[in-house]
Amino acid sequence: MILAFDGSVIDGSSYRYVTGLAQESPSWFDGLVSFWSSYGLGLFAVLMVLAWWRARRRSPRAALAALAVPAVVVVAYLADLGVKSLVREDRPCQSLKVATLEACPAHGDWSFPSNHAAIAAAAAVALFHVSRRLGTVALVAAGAMAASRVWVGVHYPHDVAAGVLVGTLVAMALAAFLPRLPDLSGHPLAASRLGALLLAPRLAKSG
Repeated sequence: MILAFDGSVIDGSSYRYVTGLAQESPSWFDGLVSFWSSYGLGLFAVLMVLAWWRARRRSPRAALAALAVPAVVVVAYLADLGVKSLVREDRPCQSLKVATLEACPAHGDWSFPSNHAAIAAAAAVALFHVSRRLGTVALVAAGAMAASRVWVGVHYPHDVAAGVLVGTLVAMALAAFLPRLPDLSGHPLAASRLGALLLAPRLAKSG
């Protein structure tokens, strides 16, 4: 069943308020928010690489858990797409006809839930299970990503809230299995060419 939901009845007034603030804010600030909204997901990719790089100096199991983080994010993204295709909520910039910082997506590029918010939240939660320090950075960045999507005008507040919820739930469910990943310390894979993905070369030689 396709819902074709109109989200403006939930928090359209809040959306108008936020986008109004964006129109009145300094251009340099709007530029920063717009840049973050468009390209900020790249930071999460960098954090994933850093998490893996640090984990492989601890143990193959830790490295394997870090390598699983992108897979968690992909599952969360697909779950978010599933909900999006069911609800089919028009973008607020289409329904409310307000001026926005970012060009309004075409009809059929549905709004609920926010893919960006789901990806950011899933990455943050999964990273937190691998490295609390990097995960904390990612959690702050995920909040900033969710807020930026409303600020630039492409999502209602409830869109990003739902995206965060989807990403968090999926990541929490899958991250529970990360500590159960096998310990490959003595596995032939750790001594193969692929072993560099699981163990830093210096540690591999000393082992």
